Amino acid sequence: MDQATIHNRRWSILGVLVVSLLVVVLDNTVLNVALRTIQDDLSATQSELEWAINSYTLVFAGLLFTFGLLGDRFGRRRMLMLGLLLFGIASAVSAYASSPEQLIAARAFMGVGAAAVMPATLAIITNVFEPEERGRAIGIWVASVGISVVLGPVLGGALLERFWWGSVFLINVPVVVIGLALIAWLVPESRNPEPGRLDPGGVLLSIIGLTLLVYGIIEGGERATVTDPLVWGSTLGGLAVLVLFIWFERRSTHPALDVGLFRNPVFSASVTTIGLVFFAMLGTFFFMTFYLQIVRGYTPLEAGLMFLPFAVAQTVFSTFSSTAVRRWGIRAVTATGLSLVALSLLAMGFIDETTPLWFLLAAFFVQGAGIANVMPPATTAVMAAVPREKAGVGSAVNNTMRQVGGALGVAVLGAALSARYRSGVEEAVGVLPEGVRHAAAESLGTTMMAAEQAGVVAQVRGPAFAAFLSGVHWVAFLGAAVAGLSVVVVAVFLPGRSRGPAPSEVAGAPEAPEPETART
Repeated sequence: MDQATIHNRRWSILGVLVVSLLVVVLDNTVLNVALRTIQDDLSATQSELEWAINSYTLVFAGLLFTFGLLGDRFGRRRMLMLGLLLFGIASAVSAYASSPEQLIAARAFMGVGAAAVMPATLAIITNVFEPEERGRAIGIWVASVGISVVLGPVLGGALLERFWWGSVFLINVPVVVIGLALIAWLVPESRNPEPGRLDPGGVLLSIIGLTLLVYGIIEGGERATVTDPLVWGSTLGGLAVLVLFIWFERRSTHPALDVGLFRNPVFSASVTTIGLVFFAMLGTFFFMTFYLQIVRGYTPLEAGLMFLPFAVAQTVFSTFSSTAVRRWGIRAVTATGLSLVALSLLAMGFIDETTPLWFLLAAFFVQGAGIANVMPPATTAVMAAVPREKAGVGSAVNNTMRQVGGALGVAVLGAALSARYRSGVEEAVGVLPEGVRHAAAESLGTTMMAAEQAGVVAQVRGPAFAAFLSGVHWVAFLGAAVAGLSVVVVAVFLPGRSRGPAPSEVAGAPEAPEPETART
């Protein structure tokens, strides 16, 4: 495929890449609205639900570097199609899981496919679009994430109204088939003429370190203590392995993670901001799902529709973020976006059983508008920091921080919620049979299931809801603090208005003098 044809098809190619991205991001948001149903049908604990989310994100994050390099070496279109195929197969396996353990394993397999898809989409965008249009294209790419954030819960809710929870995974299969056909027809192949070597040792260390860290955090929340040897041992062990990973990467001649990229303060600030904002967002979405369905009594579809303002705001404002950066500079736009995210989380810290509907919708809208003014400029800055021929690696770093931030957000905020909830509900579960009290106190869902089985819902409901809302308030304020920390990072390290006009200049990185080889 010649360059003129690629240029003429660039917006169609972007549309195909958005479809590929949608199926990957859609999966987590679809799962969120099905958590309550899965908890009931598979008798899953809250920690198992957290692992159903994090087994996907941790494998996803751990393999992004490797698949970014494989795409640079063997062809990004090839990796994109392979990833979609694996993702579709794993989705079908997840749909028929009969235990929490099977679901967790199938979700991890889905993470392998997603890791091949995500960096390929952004790397192809970087090679198809010239610098003057790249910011707008990345804005649309990010907006599609916003669409999937709400399309997932709405679609999942609609499916759960008529079918069993496995349908939220089976819906991926036809999307994958359509995506594969469109990619084969439209998307050109591209690769790095001088690809880097693979780094299996670094990849293994990163996965082990992150898994141990997240395991320790989740176990700490479930046990409501940090003094248990399993909790602090896993957490410290994970941190030690991650330190070893950084040491290993700094000395490797072919690192999976080019630590040298972090010497650029704009690059470092941008990827840190991406990680922190997803920490706050995904951790918040995890507990809001239970709030909407259990405390407020909404159906899965109604709960999904509640997130619609988030998607609308993110979709609308993402497309204009590059214009805002040119006018006011990346620092002002990103700091404003993060401030809006913090404001929305603060608002969620005051919700209760009777919070007006308009208040919840407004909070979601403000959060979507804020993220829409954070992700596109931060992502553009990250991609501008690496030469075009290494776009796969740059994309992998960007998306790894996104996934690691999200996984840690679910783990840390979920653990904080569990610990706060358990301490507040201990007296209420005293009316339950002695053998189920400890398990029932783990989460609001398990408490209410045990209360229904024991016929004491009226006695347990009020104290359990109060304990849960107390935990929600703590988690929301913690998320707001993380967003506030991001504002400080942005204010100190990102350039002001004078550096804003050209996205390619944001990180001060040179563009590749010649376009890469692109062929059908």
